[in-house]
Amino acid sequence: MAHVLPIIGYHRAPLSQKFGVPRQPNLVAVPSIIEMIAPFNTPAAFSGLEAFSHIWVSWQFHHNDIKAANNNETPSFRAQVRPPRLGGNQKMGVFASRSMYRPSALGLSVVKLERIDIIEGRVLLLISGADMIEGTPIVDIKPYIAYSDALKDTSSGFAPIAPISLDVEITPQAFDQILSIIDTQNKGDTQKTGLNAMIDDVQTRLTPADIEHIKALIAQDPRPAYRRCEIGTTFIMRYKSVDISFGQIEAGQLQITAITAL
Repeated sequence: MAHVLPIIGYHRAPLSQKFGVPRQPNLVAVPSIIEMIAPFNTPAAFSGLEAFSHIWVSWQFHHNDIKAANNNETPSFRAQVRPPRLGGNQKMGVFASRSMYRPSALGLSVVKLERIDIIEGRVLLLISGADMIEGTPIVDIKPYIAYSDALKDTSSGFAPIAPISLDVEITPQAFDQILSIIDTQNKGDTQKTGLNAMIDDVQTRLTPADIEHIKALIAQDPRPAYRRCEIGTTFIMRYKSVDISFGQIEAGQLQITAITAL
């Protein structure tokens, strides 16, 4: 049996690739937008939602690279995965994980609802703390209700506590590079207004606040678990309109070495 889920909107975000996206929601409070599409962008559909501080978002993993089995549209099934939390070496049942490689290819996240804007007749949900990338299809939104959703006396299996954030420093050269890019963008095209301007701010235009967002994302250590012991290797995380080069200079210490405009 199959159930076709409608796409009700799309996530607009500074991260366009999977590398660098927090592995759980609310680890890094990066601002982003859910842009609703017709006919689901009717303002009346969101009446009352502004009273809730957080929302549940159901969404699709649309960048998975699982190959379809037997050349049909049914994705191959992985009964076990290797959670990064366990070092990427130990296998765990897919239903005991939050792996993206799920039979349904559906994700579920609770995020902070900053505000609701209606611009040019389009409904925009301004959120923070998402673990989704740019263009993620949204299939449902529900309010977060603390008395039933925040449970006490629970057990979190192999992930009992939040991951430890690493120390991240930025070299003077990289810091000057991002300031220069910010300055160049501020002097550039400022003709965009309304909806286009808001989307551009989230997807492309850098601000000084993005420096801390970038450091917080890298502090979550997006590197593959099996490569976390490497010293001196350069990794690149794409954020908005720049590529961030970083590497480990000693155990637990990451360093941003270059920021390059795309």
